[in-house]
Amino acid sequence: MTSRKEYDKAVALRYKPGLEKAPRVIAAGKGKIAEKIIRIAKEHNIHVHNDPDLVEMLSELELNSEIPPELYVVVSEILVFVYSLNRKETSG
Repeated sequence: MTSRKEYDKAVALRYKPGLEKAPRVIAAGKGKIAEKIIRIAKEHNIHVHNDPDLVEMLSELELNSEIPPELYVVVSEILVFVYSLNRKETSG
């Protein structure tokens, strides 16, 4: 996820269904660190979603912390979208 200028801020989430209760913030940063997060995601074909407001909220969380319940709906919508993209890539 990116914010404002394309790489001003970035946050990376991880979610392991069945193993974790909620997605976790596994990386966050701004400037050069944000650019590196985005570059690594793209190198690994990980979806990059641009939502400045969500990035702002997620960037305030501590690393490895679960996202708060208030963000479950918006993050789950993004995850559903990403899962559907992955399904299309593997089936098509």
